Amino acid sequence: MPSPKSGADAPAARRAGGAALRVALGHGAGVAGAVYGTVLVMATITAAYATERDPARLAEIVIATNVVLWVAHLHAHGIGESIELGRRMGSVDIRRIAVREFGIVGAAALPCFALMLGASGALSESASVWIALVIGLLTLGAEGVRYARMQRLGAAATAGAVAINLAFGIAVVALKVAIYH
Repeated sequence: MPSPKSGADAPAARRAGGAALRVALGHGAGVAGAVYGTVLVMATITAAYATERDPARLAEIVIATNVVLWVAHLHAHGIGESIELGRRMGSVDIRRIAVREFGIVGAAALPCFALMLGASGALSESASVWIALVIGLLTLGAEGVRYARMQRLGAAATAGAVAINLAFGIAVVALKVAIYH
């Protein structure tokens, strides 16, 4: 029996894997939403974990927060682009914005999967939270690498781009936690 990634199924598996990466890391202009969503996920987990220890409830809070702010982004971008274009936004325009900004929601997928592993008992509560946060850090690091590759930066500059992206993300999370407490 052929494996799921062999023969005729291989292109479909690659497309599915590519689609999952585009959701998690964003694509083109959608990278901004993925970075924003990742920082939002990390900040929400960190702030909510101060009072909520149930990983399933944390996942609910993360998803709700990211969806609400995604809708707010759609609204804000819709108004802004409508004014910029000097016309009312149609359904095609709104769909384009929704797809471009979907990284805000998509960024929650892998961290929430880790949290749900904690909720199921496959991981401890604290391990699931730490893994969710590490996924966020890895995502921010990957975005720094993507930027560096696009700019054709050398190894030292790539490390700098990654460090800046991580430092900025961690600083935002720290500010959120400081404000929340």
